[in-house]
Amino acid sequence: MKHILNDQERGQLDRRIVEAEKRTGAQIVLAVVERSDSYAEIPWKAFALAASFAGLVVFFQAMLRPEWLTHTAVLRALATTLAAGAVCAFMTVCLPWFARFFLNAHRKEREVRQHAESLFLSHQLFATRKRSGILLLVSLFERQVIILPDTGISTRLSREAMQDIISLMTPSLASGSVTRALEEGLAKLEEILAATATGEAGENELPDEIIEEKRS
Repeated sequence: MKHILNDQERGQLDRRIVEAEKRTGAQIVLAVVERSDSYAEIPWKAFALAASFAGLVVFFQAMLRPEWLTHTAVLRALATTLAAGAVCAFMTVCLPWFARFFLNAHRKEREVRQHAESLFLSHQLFATRKRSGILLLVSLFERQVIILPDTGISTRLSREAMQDIISLMTPSLASGSVTRALEEGLAKLEEILAATATGEAGENELPDEIIEEKRS
C-alpha cells in the first residue's frame, strides 16, 4: 500500500512522538486517514442537483421559445439534463474539493469521530497501565482533526485545550501541509500535557508508528 506520508516525514514525526512522550508521560499515537467514510450519497446528491438545475434551465428555455419545442428538442433537453447530472457526479469521484461541497457538516464530524473511536479500540490504545493513551487523528478528505484521550489522560486535557490544538492544526491541514499540521498539533499537545506531568515517563507501551489508511 502506498503511504500518505513519505519515509522522511514518518521518521521526523516518530522522533517528535518519542520526545513528547518523555516530557508528558502520555502514550501518543498519530493517525492519518484518507477519508473516514466512502460517502456513497455524494455522487447522487451532485447528480440530482445538477440534473435539477439543467432541467430548470431547459424548462425556461421552452417557455420562452415554445415554437422550438419539437421531438428532437425534447430528446436533446433530456440528454442535456442527464449529461449535466452525470458530469457532476463524476467530478465528485475525481475531485475531492468538489465532493466536499456536497458533504454535510454534521455527517462528516460524526463519521470522523466514529472512525477515530474504531481505531482507538482496534489498536487497543486503552491497553496501558495508567490509561494514558491518546489518539490524534487527521482525516484528509473531511479536513477534520479528532483527539481521543483515554481516561487516565482526559483530566489533563480539557475540551477547550483540545479545541485549541485543533484550531492550530486546521490552517496547515487546509493548505495540504499534513506533516506541518501534525507537528503543530504534537507541539501544542506536548506543551499542554507537560505542564501537568508528574515524574518521569514510564515504559513505552504503545507503538510509535503512525497509523495510515489510504483507500484504493
